[in-house]
Amino acid sequence: MTIHENLLGGPPPTHLPDDPEPREQLAGGTAPAEVAAAHPTSSLAWAQLADDAFERGAVVESYAYARTGYHRGLDALRRSGWKGHGPVPWEHEPNRGFLRALHALARAAQAIGEQEEYERCTQFLKDSSPTAAQTLG
Repeated sequence: MTIHENLLGGPPPTHLPDDPEPREQLAGGTAPAEVAAAHPTSSLAWAQLADDAFERGAVVESYAYARTGYHRGLDALRRSGWKGHGPVPWEHEPNRGFLRALHALARAAQAIGEQEEYERCTQFLKDSSPTAAQTLG
């Protein structure tokens, strides 16, 4: 017997719809800026831009890319029935773009000394997906 009910009384997990094209383009080596331009609602493309910028030391640029990906992800979550809290499982691959953008936003906020934003985003990531928080560091 399978139980599909949340026994803890919280909201059900939110699963974003799959949008494989940006993921496939990035995996195939298409530049993240090209993917973001072609798919501006893709949190994954913005998260990759944020990661790339952070790696080359462009922290403010990383912050801006991450914030864009984060807000695009919030829009998608709300369209999928999310009410502002509850699980956003890392295990569901389409959720990973949002979770990566959230992690990138926390990382960049910490790097520019925006401690409150860092703490808020870090806690939001842990609350949304403990697996993502552990996986992304």
